[in-house]
Amino acid sequence: MMTRDAAGIRFEVAPGGALRGRLRVPGDKSISHRAVMLAALADGSTEVSGFLEGADSLATLVAFRAMGVQAEGPHSGRLLIHGVGLNGLRAAPGPMDLGNSGTSMRLLAGLLAGQTFPSTLTGDASLSRRPMRRVTEPLATMGADIRTTAAGTAPLHIMPVPRLDAIEYALPVASAQVKSSLLLAGLYADGITDITEPAPTRDHTERMLRAFGWPVQTSGNRIRLVGGQRLRAAPIAIPADISSAAFFLVGASIAPGSDLILEQVGINPTRAGILTLLQAMGADISIENPRQFGAEPVADLHVRSAPLRGIRIPEAQVPLAIDEFPALFIAAACADGETLLTGATELRVKESDRIAVMAAGLDAIGVVAEPRADGLRIGGRGAAALLGGGQIHSHGDHRIAMAFAMAALRAAAPIQIEDCSNVGTSFPGFADLAVAAGLGITEACA
Repeated sequence: MMTRDAAGIRFEVAPGGALRGRLRVPGDKSISHRAVMLAALADGSTEVSGFLEGADSLATLVAFRAMGVQAEGPHSGRLLIHGVGLNGLRAAPGPMDLGNSGTSMRLLAGLLAGQTFPSTLTGDASLSRRPMRRVTEPLATMGADIRTTAAGTAPLHIMPVPRLDAIEYALPVASAQVKSSLLLAGLYADGITDITEPAPTRDHTERMLRAFGWPVQTSGNRIRLVGGQRLRAAPIAIPADISSAAFFLVGASIAPGSDLILEQVGINPTRAGILTLLQAMGADISIENPRQFGAEPVADLHVRSAPLRGIRIPEAQVPLAIDEFPALFIAAACADGETLLTGATELRVKESDRIAVMAAGLDAIGVVAEPRADGLRIGGRGAAALLGGGQIHSHGDHRIAMAFAMAALRAAAPIQIEDCSNVGTSFPGFADLAVAAGLGITEACA
């Protein structure tokens, strides 16, 4: 395989094929970030297994090393993090570059708001365009002093303040990143931080706080914690990432003759929207060997090819599948009938505008896709029709690139996907694993 260089990476994917066998996708990115953050603040040393060695989660690890946290590894997904305690971080020697990782930046904004030293958070061109006021404004009501550009974007300059005060806050938009940022600030706040969500979002932060011994109360969509306690080191086992598994779930569903088992995938109910939606479309997915893996539920997912039908996606499911929509749009392109997504404006401010970019890509391979302000209408080609080949511009968005790679399984001609270097942020080794499963994908220097 080619190595990443300044010229970037292009995926070239041959048409047709099927996905078969058993495979394990890399560790969950969301949980990997949180494992590093909370282990760093804990008393004692934490052993982490299943850590995602992708650019995003490594950016979080590098940031904490810059703030004085010692960590051994990662080696084959294993880390040993020597915590410094809740108040043991020290100022980094310079700005901390978080690359493309919005999770790192938004969660660190909350965690660093309560420190006694200043910090600066920067990122790449894509991250520097993403909105940060959604975290900086509620953090300001807690007393945080975080300075952004005039547009409310990075770099973030986080200044020390005498104290943070707990708040009651109703999230205007369901966002696990904003929720988690406020909970991490709440560790340092005086009083009870009380957050209400308009809809459930991934609850990895709450689960992991409890695993580290910090009580978190949840009642419906309301989450509460009391500041000023301690985190105690505990072993953390990270399951395979359902967001990464989603591409193979879709690929095996649309490619005739596929029969694939994805091992040890996290099936946290706040992340399992992709399973609910694919099964509603007629996908043949069975959940086998369900079990508990640390603080998270996991299972092996057995998927076989099946004819899919278009659906209207319930808006209540949108937060539970927010990162998986690029993959789901490929499933919709191969389904019988129309698929309609509404209530998903969040997709406009991801690593790319995923509504616009996916619509353009679908159009390029012959699929009717009508973008809307808060979603997308896709006219499925049906179980008997093939997609077209062509050139796709991923706009540096890892999930766009991987989604269209799977589309080639149902294409009549090769698909070429530009600007794929960022696939390594969430799924290092994607092309190699896809080849092992049966996808005809090669990497080339662009």
